[in-house]
Amino acid sequence: MTPNSFTTIRDLLRYAVTRFNTAGLFFGHGSSNALDEAAYLILHTLRLPLDNIEPFFDARLLPNEVEAVLQVIEKRSTERVPASYITNEAWLGEYCFYVDQRVIVPRSFIAELIPDHFSPWMQDPAEVRNILELCTGSGCLSIMLADAFPQAHVDTADISADALDVAKRNVDDYELQDRITLIESDLYSKVPHKKYELIVTNPPYVNSDSMGKLPPEYLHEPQIALAGGDNGMDLVRQIIAGAKQHLTANGILIVEIGNERAFAEAAFSDLEITWLSTSTGDDVVFLLTKDQLP
Repeated sequence: MTPNSFTTIRDLLRYAVTRFNTAGLFFGHGSSNALDEAAYLILHTLRLPLDNIEPFFDARLLPNEVEAVLQVIEKRSTERVPASYITNEAWLGEYCFYVDQRVIVPRSFIAELIPDHFSPWMQDPAEVRNILELCTGSGCLSIMLADAFPQAHVDTADISADALDVAKRNVDDYELQDRITLIESDLYSKVPHKKYELIVTNPPYVNSDSMGKLPPEYLHEPQIALAGGDNGMDLVRQIIAGAKQHLTANGILIVEIGNERAFAEAAFSDLEITWLSTSTGDDVVFLLTKDQLP
């Protein structure tokens, strides 16, 4: 297919959807279907508003613009690279973050809960002074937490120095250097000896059986940020075991575990887990208060 075969965004959109569906791509990194992903990639490549394709549908494109879009469509189709790695951006709500293959593509359901300050379990958000995020990756949740809790300082930890380099770029972009401290740490090992009103984590939780069945798109992500051991709970166990000594008297722990609710309930059957409601249901994020922790 040559650039001369296309003249408008409408032409390219139709071609991209057919190309993506024919290639059998997996959509789980921001878009849920071929049409939305094609529209996003085309608009981003042409530097057009991402939320308004209608006025540009039949605009005639320059040959070099068509060629640039076709290269992106081909890269997504043949290399199975997540769209966010092609554009170097990922969105969570209204927040946009820089990403590359040093971090997984942000897609946390905890992000939906932050604007409401984890109500009603967080009784007085204005009194929150210290927050800890473990396994931060790109730093996206820490940035959203700092924004939602303006009186708080956020300590954000990750075992990967590469991931923290990406997180630093995002923290700098949002000018939160004075309110977010990045820590290279294996969970709590290098975390400051202080108490936190809130600990938040979206750790590696994919069980070993599921790891072997991941679509090719996920193989471009750092596997250390995905793999959670035989039943996905290896790091979750460590996080729960160490949380109590790092929480204030009324502190809470928020943990995201994706599709692993059955494994979580089996692993922590002795705990009174509270499952929080998100757009995908009541089985991906749970909460434990300090009193409920072992």
